[in-house]
Amino acid sequence: MSLDKATVAAIASLARVRVGEDELAALAVELSKILDFVEQLKEIDTEKVEPMASVATMELRRREDAVTEGNLRDKVLANAPQHTADFYTVPKVIE
Repeated sequence: MSLDKATVAAIASLARVRVGEDELAALAVELSKILDFVEQLKEIDTEKVEPMASVATMELRRREDAVTEGNLRDKVLANAPQHTADFYTVPKVIE
């Protein structure tokens, strides 16, 4: 696929990228090569290829789902500069 200067200028405008008039021709050639490569990729038969997130097989490390210390409300509230009942008190930030 071959792009002209006007198309590249329109793409740059849509992408909000400032491209000088002297750079349009070179950028048109580069973008055309990229699009040609994408067209080549479309020709590959991927019917029996499963989608994957990574080329490396990875498995997340997992920890045991165990109950830990809980119900530490008083200790947590002790760290607060101010608190009311069971809640942190913060200064008003919106008028």
